[in-house]
Amino acid sequence: MKDKPNEWVSISDLMAGVMAVVMLMLVLSVLQNKVAEVKREQEKNSGLAAQQQKLNALMHGMQKEMTEQGEEALVGFDIASGKITLRDKIFARGSACITEQAKDALARLAPRIQEFVTSSTNTQVFVEGHTDNLAVSNPVVDQARFCTVYDDNYTLSAARAREARKLLVAKLNDQQSHRVIVAGFGDSQPLRGISPSDERNRRVEVQFLTHAVSRTEQAAGSE
Repeated sequence: MKDKPNEWVSISDLMAGVMAVVMLMLVLSVLQNKVAEVKREQEKNSGLAAQQQKLNALMHGMQKEMTEQGEEALVGFDIASGKITLRDKIFARGSACITEQAKDALARLAPRIQEFVTSSTNTQVFVEGHTDNLAVSNPVVDQARFCTVYDDNYTLSAARAREARKLLVAKLNDQQSHRVIVAGFGDSQPLRGISPSDERNRRVEVQFLTHAVSRTEQAAGSE
């Protein structure tokens, strides 16, 4: 007498085959998502690299122009960091008022700022004021003479950054100028390797960013 086929064995084999197909489909789905993620990351990095190259070329152009105009004493360049520094000679002593020579220099930089900001919707510019650690002995209240009123280094540094920004955004429309941001740090961020009282700490730094980030993220990235 022949043995009857065990239908439960057939069903078990069928279920095992179905599970194998399902697992294969899950693995393929994960692999496809991983490949897509890697591709997006590569495209992002490629885009950022292209933006960085444009920024480097832009800064080299600015540096050349400042040198040709004999204004290298007013503006310093750190191309690797995407930053320019408006030195203390930009401003009148103890004042937020910009000197006439410096106004001409900043006016020449304005089209470059426009070129950078309009190159992408993800660009930002931080205009940051800094001072030495010499305390303000007496409050300054003559705004007509000093272009601001201030009673400490934070207020003075912010006012200087604000006055510089006014000239730098001259070629931008209202919406574009919102991406040029002012901050005043007073004497809280002296330059490395020099005394906090050194006059070189009196400066305005213009930081170019090729992707929009918060000020907190920028600070964290520089640590």
